[in-house]
Amino acid sequence: MTPGNAGPGELPLDREVAAVVARMSGLLLSRETVDSLLELIVVLAVTSTPAAVGAGVTLFGEDGSPATTAASGEAVRSADELQYTLREGPCLAALRDVTPMRIDDTAADRRWPRWSAAAAESGLRSVLSVPLRSGTGCLGAIKVYSGTPGAFGPSDEHALGRLAAGAAALVAQALTNDGAKVLSERFRDALRGRDTIAMARGFLMASQGIDEEAAGERLLSLAQADGRTAAETATAILAAGRGTEASRA
Repeated sequence: MTPGNAGPGELPLDREVAAVVARMSGLLLSRETVDSLLELIVVLAVTSTPAAVGAGVTLFGEDGSPATTAASGEAVRSADELQYTLREGPCLAALRDVTPMRIDDTAADRRWPRWSAAAAESGLRSVLSVPLRSGTGCLGAIKVYSGTPGAFGPSDEHALGRLAAGAAALVAQALTNDGAKVLSERFRDALRGRDTIAMARGFLMASQGIDEEAAGERLLSLAQADGRTAAETATAILAAGRGTEASRA
């Protein structure tokens, strides 16, 4: 049976996910295969929810911190990073409660007011986050974003949930043996970027006399304007700040 001829109650991508799980089973994972795995999950997330304009995968690090380990673009990474910074948002709620979280319109949602307002301003209006459940708990979450209000409904939640079930098996496999070491390296990279962002946010607070929330929004605005990641922009801000200090010495 081809993906386009799925059986009753079966999504077109179900067999593709199952085939990937079978191929990954027992495989010794390298950085390349883990990267490919996470990128595949992102691609399938966008494909299984046609209204999505972007998707990402958040996993827990060894210290319990969430980190975006794969994303379809900078808009997704920035939206995720703002959740981690503000400590609020649908992805974090999905991780905490191990249940799907959906925002039909970020411009009207009041559950996570600071994050929703920033997401709406950046053009992201609908969000769906689904946890990656495993036998030992929650491994992370898959999330999709759309620029259209009301983009995701119950059928999309069902589709992403089916994908999450297969993806959780893949991630669990990646967390065994050498795969865990590879993922740990990814987390360290992600957290180093987050530390850089935190330092740049502190620099903006001190130099511009603004609060933490405004500094975070300023950083993300600069990143979007420059077409760079938040971490790249943070690095540039810190380098410019050090250059200014050196010229004054």
